Amino acid sequence: MEMIRLSAAAAATLTCATLLLTPAAASTWTVDQGGSTLGFEVAQGTGSISGTFTDWSASIDLDPDNLETAVITARIALPSATTGNGQIDGTLPTGQFFNVAEFPAAEFTSETISLANDGSYVAEGSLALKGVRHPVTLSFTLDIEGDTATAKGTATLDRTVYNVGTGVGPDQVGADVSVTIDLTATR
Repeated sequence: MEMIRLSAAAAATLTCATLLLTPAAASTWTVDQGGSTLGFEVAQGTGSISGTFTDWSASIDLDPDNLETAVITARIALPSATTGNGQIDGTLPTGQFFNVAEFPAAEFTSETISLANDGSYVAEGSLALKGVRHPVTLSFTLDIEGDTATAKGTATLDRTVYNVGTGVGPDQVGADVSVTIDLTATR
């Protein structure tokens, strides 16, 4: 009987030690949609076009002390793109640009997240847009205070590899689109 109690105590001690030594799972963050913005900007002639996506969501599992388990995914409803210019806003959903009838959403998925030398973060992943998937690098800063995180970041993508703006040359609308995030999240 003494052996059984000793074995049970040893098993309990081993279980507790294993739990204490196991790395914590990544923190799950909930994005505050009202306090967050997903924007874009592209050169047009001598100026630029800028806008936002008003309907998007993100799933963020990130612990800065355990980046190996970190994952970021985002889904962007393409019909929600708005620039404040009625003509452009009417053109973006068409087949020449986003073709929202066939491809209503774009999706970003991170593959790795790492800490850069300057203290910022780099999420290497891919973006699926109009049935095409290409690598994308998102560089961002992250500030965590208690259970609130703020992040600001940018990614540059070539619209032509996604067949966005077909028939519109880079002399009219630039090929490179700057995507910006400014988000607040809580855990």
